[in-house]
Amino acid sequence: MNARTAFVAAFLLATVPLAACHREPATQPPLAGAAIGGAFALTDQDGRAVTDKDFAGRYRVLYFGYSFCPDVCPTTLQALMQGYHGFAGADPARARKLVPIFVTIDPARDTPAVLKQYVGAFGPELEGLTGSPGAIAAVAKEYGVYYKKRPAADGASGYLMDHSSQAILFGPQGQPIALVPTDQGAKAVTDTLSQWVR
Repeated sequence: MNARTAFVAAFLLATVPLAACHREPATQPPLAGAAIGGAFALTDQDGRAVTDKDFAGRYRVLYFGYSFCPDVCPTTLQALMQGYHGFAGADPARARKLVPIFVTIDPARDTPAVLKQYVGAFGPELEGLTGSPGAIAAVAKEYGVYYKKRPAADGASGYLMDHSSQAILFGPQGQPIALVPTDQGAKAVTDTLSQWVR
């Protein structure tokens, strides 16, 4: 190896790690092309029939959970809605293009009336959706959501539900865009919405 070759090799070794650490802003949504999402026919917290077409033209964040959840769901929804409100405070026009949606995986207990009280605690913008057990099973399958009723423990006042816990941002045509990092707090939610809601 001559002196010139050695110099070039040393230069590349010195600059490659720096280049690797520098990240350009993503232009392609992380979930682009993912096979999640689809049509649904459910009931909102006011007892009205709702389909996916009612949200056409708007971004939407969907989170599946249940109102009797003791910790994960309320924590997730609090971060989601605090992040949404941060986004709305900074850019009200873009925020109006987005609807946050809570879909129950416990329709036996989460009636429209129960959902109305539950989602209202997190903000008037949060839509609550329920439906028949069959309709909920169908939409959960379309959106890649796992859930299962857990037998009630001895002495417990009610049963719990095991379920996956992720909020997903979808675009105006229902296309998946990105996971919303509710586990990282409200600011991370605000940043994600700011990045992808146009």
